[in-house]
Amino acid sequence: MEKEPFYKSTNFIAVICCFLWATAFVGIKIGLRYSQPLQFAGIRFFISGCLLLAFIPKAKFSLKVIKENAKLIVLVGFLQTTLVYSLFYTGLSFVPASLGAMLVGSGPLFAAIVAHIFIKNDKLTTRKTAVILLGFSGIVIISLGKGFDTSANHLIWLGIILLLINNIVGGLANVVVSQRSAKISAILLSSLSLIFGGFLLILISFILETWELHNYPIEYYLSLAWLSFLSATAITLWFVLLKRPGVKVSNLNIWKFIIPVLGAILSWLIMPNESPDATSIIGMIIIGISLLLLNSHWVKNPVKK
Repeated sequence: MEKEPFYKSTNFIAVICCFLWATAFVGIKIGLRYSQPLQFAGIRFFISGCLLLAFIPKAKFSLKVIKENAKLIVLVGFLQTTLVYSLFYTGLSFVPASLGAMLVGSGPLFAAIVAHIFIKNDKLTTRKTAVILLGFSGIVIISLGKGFDTSANHLIWLGIILLLINNIVGGLANVVVSQRSAKISAILLSSLSLIFGGFLLILISFILETWELHNYPIEYYLSLAWLSFLSATAITLWFVLLKRPGVKVSNLNIWKFIIPVLGAILSWLIMPNESPDATSIIGMIIIGISLLLLNSHWVKNPVKK
């Protein structure tokens, strides 16, 4: 059988998704200088979903598919976009960008637990548990290195709790897409769920936040444009991977350990008053080892494409 090109492999696409998501932390911190969290998130995802509409073929056929999968679209939109990102944006507004990257990076652990509970053929094995715990220990080391000075920011613990809940909800959303989206294309599901979820975020923002018109600087629009693009791209590609036969939610989500590493590095390079330290470097090395162990396991036992 002809070998599949590397750029179509599950591992390569997963890494691309994680790299795109890692760039989001800095973009969000820039956008939040000028906009309320839910307002910024809602506009971002609504634009992302609209961008994907241009790539949906066969409009008449798509309308039939939408009608048949309306409940799934609403559920995914609410979980994956509205709930996940309201928790994500609000939590991130209370913590440094690098710490936010670390906390969200613990997502693979929660995704594996959720998959273990809800998916029969995606159980936690000894090897998988060891790889996840090793990666998570890297997250813990990096997070401890950042310190938690509640006297300087008494809301930092609220941010931590919200981001951890975000991980649980994100794991549930992954399970839903993996188990229930066989009859709808990834791009159609991604587009409509982003539009629906983004619209809900905008409505919630009107209730909970203050809307004011400003002459925003160019960096605001650049961050919004980039975040909209990466969401449309990364979420669609991730849905494609979740729908692939043989791909397990827990295995796929382990690649998300890349996100805190890249997210922290980008934060250190771009954000003021954020710099690396020894514990962060040690934690990153540990995360790298966990990914190498995962990859060696997949080489011996490749995932069906």
